Order: sequence, then C-alpha cells, then structure tokens
Amino acid sequence: MRRTATRRHYLMVRPTYFDVEYSINPWMDPKKPTFTEVAVAQWEWLRNLYLELGHRVEQLQPRSGLPDMVFAANGATVVNGQALVARFRHTHRCPESAAYLRWFREHGYRNVRQARWINEGEGDYLLAGPRLLAGSGFRTNTEAHLESQEFFGMPVVGLTLVDPRYYHLDTALTVLDHDTVMYYPKAFSASSRRLLEELYPDAITASDDDAAAFGLNAVSDGRHVVLPQAATGLVGQLRERGFEPIGADLSELLKAGGSVKCCTLELRAGQTEGPRHGR
Repeated sequence: MRRTATRRHYLMVRPTYFDVEYSINPWMDPKKPTFTEVAVAQWEWLRNLYLELGHRVEQLQPRSGLPDMVFAANGATVVNGQALVARFRHTHRCPESAAYLRWFREHGYRNVRQARWINEGEGDYLLAGPRLLAGSGFRTNTEAHLESQEFFGMPVVGLTLVDPRYYHLDTALTVLDHDTVMYYPKAFSASSRRLLEELYPDAITASDDDAAAFGLNAVSDGRHVVLPQAATGLVGQLRERGFEPIGADLSELLKAGGSVKCCTLELRAGQTEGPRHGR
C-alpha cells in the first residue's frame, strides 16, 4: 500500500533552557547530568527534517526558567483554527500557558482561550479523523474532555492511562492517518483497551521494549513517520503497512520524558491541506 503525505504546519520551541531541574514524571531524574547543547542539536535535526519533508515550522521563543517549554505539544490543541491553550497540572509548567496565549493572539487566531480544567494540550489530545482521542489518568482531567468537545464541536473519546511511565496519551498512542493508529495496550485501562480494539481493529500494537523506547511519541504526515530510532519493532511494522519510518535520536530530551511528538504542536488552520507526493 502506498501512503500519501500531507503538508503540515507545526509550532516548536527551541530547547535553549533545557534541563531537568525537578521530577514530574518517572523519566525525570535531576541527579542525572543534562547537556543543553546536545538537546539543541537533536531538536534542530528534527526541525530541519520537517522542513525537508515540506512541512511549515513556526517557532515560539523559549522563556528562561521554563526548561520543559521545548515540549510544545503540551501547550495547546489546535483544530480548524481554534486554539484551546493548556492549563498545566504542575506549577513548574503553569507559566508556559501565557506564552502560548500571547503567540496565538499575535498570530491572528480569533477563537483562542485557556482551558478551564486541567488540560495538557496535544499531550493528551490527538486528532484522529472525525474525533479527538483524549487521555486522562495522570495529567488532563476528565472534566476537560467535555470542555474540549464543546469548544471544538466534535466528538471526544476518552481513554484512561494506567501506567505512570506513559503519563500523556502521546506517549502511548500515535495517530498515523485518519483510520490508523499504533498504541501500547498495557498503558490503558481494560475498558479503554476494549474501546481501542473496537475503533481500530487493524491498529499496530507496540511491544514493551518499543514503548519504553518512547516509540509511540511519534509524528506522522500520513506517509512519513518520525519516531525514536530505538523502536525497531515499530519501524518494521510501519514498513509492512506501507509507511516510511524515519528514526530520530532525541535521547537527551528523553531525560525529561519527551521525544518527537512532545516537541511538535500541529497547527490546523482548517480542513486538511491537499495531499502531496513525499520524498
């Protein structure tokens, strides 16, 4: 099967101030050394790859004292030109919301506001065709799901996360195209697993090793799938399904519990842009 890539529009934040100064997920250990210059180099590789693939990349200026701001996906959810900005659970990240609100307003978004309930943006909201898949269990409140459904005017399907290593939905599930996802079943409650099996009977499922390599923190344009290079099992399954996996090394950012998708917030201005031929 030949897959078709679609040109995307992303927002990213350079990890100028990246560090692990506190621990708000199991991946973060402030005792381990971090190397900001390595994080920047890995991030620049990812940004340049998006440009090479024909995607458009915007940048929001990083703020001193906000070392996790590089994880732009958590800052908002954007669908059809409407931006619902995050309300972070942990005080360490709360100041990021003001930066996103200002950016969206300065860039002409008319329907933009901060979420009323705890809502960590595309960390827990993934657009899958006609619906938003929404995570809860560790960060985003279930009350936020109804708020998002009303704000965007589209169905929101709640999924409960149960493994603290996979604290955001985007660490346990990737939307590959409108009809296809890959996910790690053990990250979800029994009822959520049954729901995913019903919605996506042909989904790709990740092994323990691939999930632990953050292989599901990936970005797909419908053809190319950028994911951590250590997730070799997923790489093989993607090729079998006609996708073109591209391995990434974001190992420095993984020290803070983030990888490809965490660094990438998709800006959806309206209907999906027309298909194009990839590399």
